[in-house]
Amino acid sequence: MNKNNKIRKFHQAKWDEQIIFELDTPGERGILFREVEKEIVKKVGDGISDISKNIVRSKSPNLPEINQLKVLRHYMRLSQETMGVDVAIDPHGTCTMKYSPKIQEHLASRSPNVTEIHPYQPEETIQGLLEIIYKLEEFLMEISGMDAFSLQPSGGAQAVYAGAAIIRQYHEKRNDNKRDEIITTIFSHPCDAAAPATAGYKIITLMPDENGYPSIEALEKVISNRTAGIFITNPEDTGIYNPKINDFVKLAHKHGALCYYDQANANGLLGIARAKEAGFDVCHFNLHKTFSVPHNSTGGAVGAVGCTKKLTEFLPIPRVAFNGKKYYLKEKNNNTIGKIRSYFGNSHSFLKAYAWILSLGSAGLKEVAIGAVLNNNYMDKKMREIPGIEIWYEKEKRLEQVRYSWNKLYEDTGVTTEDIRRRFVDYGIPHYFPSHHPWVIPQPFTPEPCESYSKSDIDEFVNIIRKISDEAYSNPDIVKNSPHNASIHKVIKSDLTIKKDIYVTWRQYRKSKQLD
Repeated sequence: MNKNNKIRKFHQAKWDEQIIFELDTPGERGILFREVEKEIVKKVGDGISDISKNIVRSKSPNLPEINQLKVLRHYMRLSQETMGVDVAIDPHGTCTMKYSPKIQEHLASRSPNVTEIHPYQPEETIQGLLEIIYKLEEFLMEISGMDAFSLQPSGGAQAVYAGAAIIRQYHEKRNDNKRDEIITTIFSHPCDAAAPATAGYKIITLMPDENGYPSIEALEKVISNRTAGIFITNPEDTGIYNPKINDFVKLAHKHGALCYYDQANANGLLGIARAKEAGFDVCHFNLHKTFSVPHNSTGGAVGAVGCTKKLTEFLPIPRVAFNGKKYYLKEKNNNTIGKIRSYFGNSHSFLKAYAWILSLGSAGLKEVAIGAVLNNNYMDKKMREIPGIEIWYEKEKRLEQVRYSWNKLYEDTGVTTEDIRRRFVDYGIPHYFPSHHPWVIPQPFTPEPCESYSKSDIDEFVNIIRKISDEAYSNPDIVKNSPHNASIHKVIKSDLTIKKDIYVTWRQYRKSKQLD
């Protein structure tokens, strides 16, 4: 490793590892209860006799029979083939792969006060959890300016769907049923179109002008008395903040429409700008982005959806309330959109976000935004020095991320952004995000350093990009045929909409391969 041009030597572990069902050995066990099992059954029953015969399996599930050591080795080997934010730099644009302090993980995964509770317990036995939900909602209300929140949605897209359902319920209560259109922008998150479409709305998408965001004139051409609402991510997925957002909101309200603010990634805004002051009626935060809950399969996503006072009655149920003595669940509400998911959400993730906010305080939250914007602008300055990189919409400054383009490098060398995505793995970077589809910007890539990464981390990341650019110009086949150091080499991309390639269950896979 050269101190002045740091690029780590990397080679990922590779195990010819079977899936756990293929490690099955009939009769093998991890634990043998023997006499203890008899005593347990004698005291508490077998756990099956009291269940209706209609829902009892006719035969035991086909689970793998395997001993403890084999299980340990299996998952340790898989972990050595896995890359993630705990072992590598992962500035994944739009999704904020930040550091999640381990105290949060400890609280959420090791305390029986969290892991052993069940949402059907009596309210008096889960007062701690209900208090966390109640107070976390209060924190989010203060951060956004909204008057009420629900933590029920299991992710951003589900929060946007809840927002669309709230807006629909609002208009229906007012007998304004002709409003069947939602307006969004191409650089807003794709779920800002997809979720309202799922809720039954026709979607109108605005394209950017030379500034990188739609003009107010473009909105004026499509808005009408059929517009139920506008759904906007701001800053958009390009990192550009629409400075005319107030005009957008005022125009929507003038036409009787409501305004939804997708703040899934609010990393560049905490303590600086709020949905309330921008005039929005509904907004959501992704706790698994902005509020440090781990993203993806290590998380348990939460799309916390908030709204102004006039929309509170439409929020999902149950809602947590406090009467001055105890916390309780409010189930009855004639105007609610109902439940968005079972129970009241991913409670372990509530605790992580709650702990993160408490540890930082209001000053610390603002420091997060300042650090995220500073890191991104430092990275942007270094990126501009690398051959092959272009930046669209140069007039506007970016906040927490930038959508770059490799189009010049592609025209010069034939190397695509997908080639570079695979080559990143050879340098120990687990993920590289081009952009959502459609690619308005050609050959895109979108890094987001957020506040977690140090100057040294950013320098290392930029050095890798510079190295790959050099490789593309000097020997493009190295990049095109990558990865070379990964446990799995170049994967042939298949269309996952082809039915024969989709195996939802192990049983379906076995049947398709004629293993049964």
